[in-house]
Amino acid sequence: MKFKGSNQRNQAKTTVKWKKNLKMIFKMVFGLTAAGMVMGATAQATYFKGKLEQTEPYGQMVGVDDGQMHLYSMGPTAGDGEKTIVLLPGMGVPLPSADFSPLMRTLSEKHIVVTVEYFGVGFSSQTSKPRTTENYVEEIRTALREGGYTPPYVLMPHSISSVYSEYYASKYPEEVEAIISLDGTSTAYHEEMPAFVKFVLPVVKFQQSIGATSVLAQVITSNQRQSLLDNGYTEKEISYMKIFGGFSLNDNVLEQIGRSTDYIKDTMDLPLPESVPFFKVISRDTYETPNKQLTITPQQYQQDHLARIGPHADYEILEGNHFIYAGNTGRISEIVDNVLSQRDVKP
Repeated sequence: MKFKGSNQRNQAKTTVKWKKNLKMIFKMVFGLTAAGMVMGATAQATYFKGKLEQTEPYGQMVGVDDGQMHLYSMGPTAGDGEKTIVLLPGMGVPLPSADFSPLMRTLSEKHIVVTVEYFGVGFSSQTSKPRTTENYVEEIRTALREGGYTPPYVLMPHSISSVYSEYYASKYPEEVEAIISLDGTSTAYHEEMPAFVKFVLPVVKFQQSIGATSVLAQVITSNQRQSLLDNGYTEKEISYMKIFGGFSLNDNVLEQIGRSTDYIKDTMDLPLPESVPFFKVISRDTYETPNKQLTITPQQYQQDHLARIGPHADYEILEGNHFIYAGNTGRISEIVDNVLSQRDVKP
């Protein structure tokens, strides 16, 4: 019995020691995490923010409502009959004026090309106006008018901007010559935003505040550098993409993400006039890869979208991922020429 009691005391001492060690480990991990967060936040507010402030806009800043929007253009001078192609970015693209640049250089050989950076995106300021479908469309119209561009425009939207473009053409068909959608979001499929997404958004914003997004942008963009160079990006554009990638999650962008399903709901019952040709460039990855967020096949998702537009909708599947304009500039330029030539011969 004496031996048994001694063994129990030893076990109790071991348990107490194990708990103390575990508590010490927790304190060390917490301390290191806190220190890392402080260091990250300091780097974000000083080093990375300093890099951001050293960047200069590629194009012109125009006044729209309570802020400034950035327009970046390439191509011939207006007035000689050239078409004006308006590039509209997908959600979460930090610097569209750099992201679209290789495509702009190709299209600008024949056309005037202008990229619109929404409020909270790229060099544009933020706005206090709600991020509604109607406001996005009116801001596009105002920015282009203030920038000296005259409709009708060839709208070339990527991803969610395809929804805004359909809304635009439905409301102002005389201002839209055609829509050439780059792997655009379907307006034939709508589900409410999952509750967890809105819960995650503040967490993501916090990650940006402690510098996690800046570090991630540096690593990812550096790893993709050779691929980006091969696809026609310049060293300056790549360096700017690294910087802006760490500051893309502001209030305007987070609100856009939170409202994204509302944009589809606003647009899905609006008919797209037959006077506006619609051509959809679909990435093979999007067309063939199952999406857990969809209750239908990716093929059905695309075909339902084209059916909603009507018989004046056409499409082509190109090799590549969702950012289909990277690496497909030549073919997209040919598609533009084909769409516009068909438009010009119609009575």
